[in-house]
Amino acid sequence: MALWDKLKQELVDIVEWLDDSNDTLAYRFERYQNEIKYGAKLVVREGQMAVFINEGQLADVYKPGTHTLETQNMPILATLRGWKYGFNSPFKAEVYFVSTRKFTDLKWGTPGPAMMRDKDFGMIRVTSFGLYTIRVKEPGIFVKDLVGTDARFTTDEIQANLRGKIGLRIKEVMPELGIPIIELEAKVTEMGNRLRERLTPDFEAMGLELVEVQVQDIGLPEEVEKAIDKRGAIAAVGNLQAYTQYETASSIRDAANNPGGLAGAGVGIGVGVGMGAQMANAMAGAMGGGAGGPPPVPGGGIAFHVAVGQQQTGPFDLGSLQQQVASGSLKRDSLVWRNGMAQWMKASDVAELQGLFAGMPPPVPPAA
Repeated sequence: MALWDKLKQELVDIVEWLDDSNDTLAYRFERYQNEIKYGAKLVVREGQMAVFINEGQLADVYKPGTHTLETQNMPILATLRGWKYGFNSPFKAEVYFVSTRKFTDLKWGTPGPAMMRDKDFGMIRVTSFGLYTIRVKEPGIFVKDLVGTDARFTTDEIQANLRGKIGLRIKEVMPELGIPIIELEAKVTEMGNRLRERLTPDFEAMGLELVEVQVQDIGLPEEVEKAIDKRGAIAAVGNLQAYTQYETASSIRDAANNPGGLAGAGVGIGVGVGMGAQMANAMAGAMGGGAGGPPPVPGGGIAFHVAVGQQQTGPFDLGSLQQQVASGSLKRDSLVWRNGMAQWMKASDVAELQGLFAGMPPPVPPAA
């Protein structure tokens, strides 16, 4: 070091740190040969604490304020050095300034899927990620156990360690909470609070405080998400029959709005109600319905199946059929069937349905 730099360092009697970064947790005050004048001023700003290290041993820790570095203000360092009386010569010590402000928006995520048991879906692989906030709670422990001799210790140097701890703990917490898969998204705050409680001892052992943990997203297998979406669609309309009727009505409406009108309803409705019809047929098969024919109507009420575009739809009660007559989707020559009928028949030939067409004009005769 040049002579002028040495003299300049020796003339300085203010020990302070002006932090212009947003990621520095600890900073070692640089001084030529670590010499500090007796009686120098130690300036510790709000959001900081200062830690003195004597030959690798933790000495005095200072809170925000201006401190005169004299024997009475350095009890631990004076004891370590054996200073029984005042002195005027410089002394050697390492000074670390530690930022005690909050460090926010630090990211975490599960290193791999966590296995959760769900009563509806069985064993499911779940992932999650989010943000967390920390600050230094015990500067002495933090400097001794983590900073070491690092001249500038930043969040980048510790994030991998902290992310690993959070990722492992979340894999323990999610199964313990016993939250159903379909409710996980609504319980992220509860999960974050439980995760913070579980991690607090781990962070305190490093001199840190885990201020907050946010669980921002829960990742589920694609097939589970699709199953949840289907379940929600069925629940929204009440039951399977209502779901089938809902899909049929939607397809009829779409076909009516199509430039081709109801002429293309065979294709449109077939696609629109395909899922509902398949679900109805599958359930009917499980209940022991006859092979090749529509299933028996549950409950024994009068309800009819309607053939639309080579697809059987329904069953529909008389009220639903009346609406279809009014909309034009059920015609006199539409084929229908109900439990007890030997074969499909035209709607106008079925006694129970003839009244539905009472107010409807007959087909227009062909031109002569």
